[in-house]
Amino acid sequence: MSHAPAPAPAPALVPTHCPYCSLQCGMNLRGSGETVEVVERDDFPVNRGALCGKGRTAPAVLSSRVRLTGPLVRRPATGRLEPATWEEALRVTADGLRRTRARHGADAVGVFGGGGLTNEKAYALGKFARVVLGTSQIDYNGRFCMSSAAAAHNKAFGLDRGLPFPLEDIPRTGCVVLVGSNLAETMPPALRYLTELKDNGGSLIVIDPRRTKTAEQADLHLAPRPGTDLALALGLLHLVVAQGRTDEEFIRERTTGWEDARAAAMAHWPELVERITGVGVPQLRAAVALFCDAPHAMVLTARGPEQQSKGTDTVGAWINLALATGNAGRPLAGYGCLTGQGNGQGGREHGQKADQLPGYRRLDDPAARAHVAGVWGVDPDSLPGPGRSAYELLDALGRDVRALLLMGSNPVVSAPRAAHVEERIRSLDFLAVADVVLSETAELADVVLPVTQWAEETGTTTNLEGRVLLRRRALTPPPGVRSDLEVMHGLAGLLGHEKGFPTDPEEVFGELRRASSGGPADYAGISYRRLEEEQGVFWPCPETGGAAVTPYGTAVTPDGTAVTAGGPPEEPDGPAAGPDGHTRQAGRPAGGPHPGTPRLFLERFATPDGRARFVPVVHREAAEPTDAEYPVVLTTGRVVAQYQSGAQTRRVDELNAAAPGPFVELHPQLAARVGVADGEPVAVVSRRGRAVAPARVSEAIRPDTVFMPFHWPGAGRANTLTNPALDPTSRMPEFKVCAVRLERVTA
Repeated sequence: MSHAPAPAPAPALVPTHCPYCSLQCGMNLRGSGETVEVVERDDFPVNRGALCGKGRTAPAVLSSRVRLTGPLVRRPATGRLEPATWEEALRVTADGLRRTRARHGADAVGVFGGGGLTNEKAYALGKFARVVLGTSQIDYNGRFCMSSAAAAHNKAFGLDRGLPFPLEDIPRTGCVVLVGSNLAETMPPALRYLTELKDNGGSLIVIDPRRTKTAEQADLHLAPRPGTDLALALGLLHLVVAQGRTDEEFIRERTTGWEDARAAAMAHWPELVERITGVGVPQLRAAVALFCDAPHAMVLTARGPEQQSKGTDTVGAWINLALATGNAGRPLAGYGCLTGQGNGQGGREHGQKADQLPGYRRLDDPAARAHVAGVWGVDPDSLPGPGRSAYELLDALGRDVRALLLMGSNPVVSAPRAAHVEERIRSLDFLAVADVVLSETAELADVVLPVTQWAEETGTTTNLEGRVLLRRRALTPPPGVRSDLEVMHGLAGLLGHEKGFPTDPEEVFGELRRASSGGPADYAGISYRRLEEEQGVFWPCPETGGAAVTPYGTAVTPDGTAVTAGGPPEEPDGPAAGPDGHTRQAGRPAGGPHPGTPRLFLERFATPDGRARFVPVVHREAAEPTDAEYPVVLTTGRVVAQYQSGAQTRRVDELNAAAPGPFVELHPQLAARVGVADGEPVAVVSRRGRAVAPARVSEAIRPDTVFMPFHWPGAGRANTLTNPALDPTSRMPEFKVCAVRLERVTA
């Protein structure tokens, strides 16, 4: 009698998170080597199993066919990048950094990081720059993401976290105003929250100069001229005041600065706003009705209003609208920013930004310097002060900054005025790049260090909700690849710092927790174990006093009932107050683990007096208005199948088939004036350069505007054209608005 062999056990599923956008969608991985499969992970609350094409195809970049598998060093004899050992690559890098520092001083060495680095890497990179190199010249590409929203958050609320509430609250609010975001293409799994909002009877207002796939879902679509979002927000606030629809009790009890903000808004009457924006007065009134008739409402912004030379003021105007109507600091209402990059939130919290130390501490705050220096075991006076912002750092390359260590960024494609930035990078005395692929920037390097990817390493990220997550290692990296932590450990040792840069990510996270403890972004109560058990933990999460809520947040259900994580509702007579005056939560004894803070500002804002601040703002033109020579406005953005500079997604066949190259979207009226047909090449010319790509003729865009995606290098590089004019507060470049002209391309 024969017996069939027992079936082999199914390969284990490793729960982890997508390497791309700030949703950080949950997924499972199964397989080994270069045979890795993405399996839906239904238990993760953010995406509930849904993935976009980028997430489904993410393992393709793990292939040795497209990734770096060993170090490269540029040989003087040939001028080419050629294979090298790790020992040689690290030695050449350390020598280049040391030599520059000795000749030109510590600030002649720069460090440029990325919003895709894990919290552990971002933390270690900031420490490496300040302790090992002693340089103030460190910033990262997240400066190009949501720095304007961060600055406006801090001005109004005293704290910057992209969303002060979880995504699950969005479907239960009454109205969402979505400003400058195309969720359907930038983070498709999040579109379901807007669909559920409408299914629940809520309304959606989308503000975008293009009728995008997201705008098609809206109850009301407003299409302002790019660069006029500030005037639009002020015009809406004017109407709110004129119609008597402000929440006077909220303004009186929980805010300051209303009189000045109101006076500024009243100077932007509807007819003036119509002339500036191109949005008709009836549409303005319809938007106010939808927003104010809802029992509670949210305003969400993204790169559209933020990537402007007045981005901080623009976001501030939208925050003022939320505050004036009482739509902040209470359940199912508020202002939030939709972070773009995968770890854009955590990446700026822990020290790779020019002016910040871990835990969102300010670098110019003596107490913050003392705390972090104590964790690092150095003299606070040895820490350099704030340095240049991202574009200013790139602009200084080859002059004040002579050597650069770059990790996880591709500014040759992603920076504004990209041809100039490429020229500055080429002028460096020394460039070392750590990346997973040979990006356009890495191709210019003296040393290329191949590093591990998301599926080959453990580490934490922080998504757009402020939810700290654990990515788990599922695969063994190729033998010629090392982690960024190992790179920094090796370089630190060669530069005289044998200790202080561990390679174990959990050990680094433990140090990060101590460095962030007591800071605005307090991770002290978060551990890898908790992240595994709880599907992430929302910061701030102090280490002790688990029943104590932070001064500006609590764990609250969408209906407003205060609870602990997994705990029961509050008693009917409300939460008890502790001796420090902060609200206590039911369900956990005082001194137990803190549950984290999904919802901020429900008791008070993070300002000294606990009140939100109105900031008076007025409309001003873009840094580069159109004129007779450059009569058209260029705006830029993303498409669904590519991501950021495309360094990784452009190596995936399925994604390239869906989005093979750049294009210029323009209205039929504009196409007729230029004399170009759909599919024909058209040149877009700005004061900074010229880009050529096929025309995509569409009635979904304003006749005075053209759109280009920014994922490609070469002739169709959109950022060749963009304007590096900077917001005075956030130092955000004006990616979204510049003056151009169009030209036919003849043979």
